[in-house]
Amino acid sequence: MKIGLFFGSFNPIHMGHLMIANAMVEDTDLQRVWFVVSPHNPFKSARSLLHEFDRLDLVRLAIEDNPGFEACDIEFRMPRPSYTVDTLAWLTDKYPQHQFTLIIGEDNLASFPKWKNSAVILEQYGLYVYPRPGATPSDLRTHPKVQLVEAPLVDISATYIRRRLQQNKTIRYLVHPRVEDQIKVRRFYQ
Repeated sequence: MKIGLFFGSFNPIHMGHLMIANAMVEDTDLQRVWFVVSPHNPFKSARSLLHEFDRLDLVRLAIEDNPGFEACDIEFRMPRPSYTVDTLAWLTDKYPQHQFTLIIGEDNLASFPKWKNSAVILEQYGLYVYPRPGATPSDLRTHPKVQLVEAPLVDISATYIRRRLQQNKTIRYLVHPRVEDQIKVRRFYQ
């Protein structure tokens, strides 16, 4: 099975994430998308993150009605900060029957060469790249292991959602209704 790995903090998961993942399953040769919840992105501060198990729960709520999606907590059991290349190697070893590829936003393509062992990731796994507003042009766009995928150009950020919650404003239509309900009930991000 060919699986796209969509890494992220998902702090919280929002409709933009879901639309992109859906485009990957519907419009490419990917059979599934796994949402790999990162406990700590090495490029982000851990202080602003909701607890990893709470973020995983929100991802599960958001995707529970889509059989093409799966939540993945593999990085919870790995050294921190976790690096994509290490996670890919672990998943490949654990699931040799699957072929994995990495899903990233076009805004990450220009900085991708700075990732740990980026050349290994590119050659062994490849990249499926979705459009992002204001993305810096990258020479990698024409690399044979990079597939540009037409997907909605969505400019929703988790930071914006958290700010709205702190201002006691609605997040309706920005997140899945089950995610919105859980955030309200558990008073996340307030």
